[in-house]
Amino acid sequence: MKRTFVLGNLTLSGLALAASSVASAQTSVTLYGIVDAGVSYQSSQATLGSTSGGGSAVKMSNGVWQGNRFGFKGAEDLGGGTKAIFTLEEGFNSGTGAQSTSGLMFSRQAFVGITNETYGSLTAGRQYESYYQLLSPFGPTQWLSGYYGAHPGDIDELDTSYRANNTILYTSPTLYGLTASGSYSLGGVAGSVNRGSTWSAALQYARGPFSAGVGISRINNSALGGGAFGADSTTSNAGAQAGVSALTNGYQTAQAQQRFAIGASYVFSNALDIRAVYTNVQYIPGIASKFHDEAIFNTGGVVLHWKAASAWDFAAGYTYTRATKANGITSSAQYQQFNLTEYYSLSKRTGLYALEAYTRAGGKTLGTGGAASIINATATIGDGFNSTPSSSRSLFAAGVGIVHRF
Repeated sequence: MKRTFVLGNLTLSGLALAASSVASAQTSVTLYGIVDAGVSYQSSQATLGSTSGGGSAVKMSNGVWQGNRFGFKGAEDLGGGTKAIFTLEEGFNSGTGAQSTSGLMFSRQAFVGITNETYGSLTAGRQYESYYQLLSPFGPTQWLSGYYGAHPGDIDELDTSYRANNTILYTSPTLYGLTASGSYSLGGVAGSVNRGSTWSAALQYARGPFSAGVGISRINNSALGGGAFGADSTTSNAGAQAGVSALTNGYQTAQAQQRFAIGASYVFSNALDIRAVYTNVQYIPGIASKFHDEAIFNTGGVVLHWKAASAWDFAAGYTYTRATKANGITSSAQYQQFNLTEYYSLSKRTGLYALEAYTRAGGKTLGTGGAASIINATATIGDGFNSTPSSSRSLFAAGVGIVHRF
């Protein structure tokens, strides 16, 4: 259960005024969170960048259905329909109690701003880009989870793994079903406005049973071509490279990453809905990159959700990702992922879940050495297996768990 505390600022002018009138500006602060824990099975496990291993693994998993977190949300009524708002949100590992991102106290979100029903909202701090905020409803993660159901390696960042530091974000009010949003994340690199920055823009339309969205995002590395250590945008998680997986391991030294997405959903009834999305992801080389041609990944995915009964939810998804031929690769990498999920509500706040997923990879891709190391494409699933992909072209994974929201 969310805990909400309300504070009042009272102005008294004598006992007579106190008895007759009170001026009050209200502030609410909400404590909330999610704890999610389970067990996962993986048919084949290797270390990212290596083809060694191959044995199956059973391990504790956490944050599968929804990422573990606790946080505070607040709002103060400033009058005239305007409110001051803030969010502080930390992620953690329910198996070990560790921070989800080492060294970041509020790794998921930390922002403050102003909102108004007529003029929209303007916020500043660590937060999700406009691209994610308006496009994620059409992606796979709502019913397939990001851990198992994100497009392989979360190639298009439609899961919650990427938040941008130093971000100024504006979201318009909704007018005739249309919402617009734009964000810019300052890189802070001396002598350059562009390097280390991230910018994003998106539109969403929602009217009746039909919704659609389109968005773009660009992440500029702080060092040209990624530099000797593959330095990513200074707006990413503690300066770490975003989106590294078996799909993109050979492109870590890109000068920039750019993503475009278009998606739609349709609600047939209270029991049945469908959503689909297409994304185009580009890894753009720089003067110090270990690859010389732009690498492009095109992905299409669809998710069907069925609410069989008041307590039961089922979903199925399919994703196809294909890379272009570049950097000496004549047989481009391709990935097909299949997902099933089952969810049972014990209450409004607690549920049990089971997930199954299979990925089959084909073609060639680049290894850690970039264009100098062309290797067989290997399978990965969602974004929960980015550091432990398969040692072969196939990967099956399944898991069960419990999630509680407060």
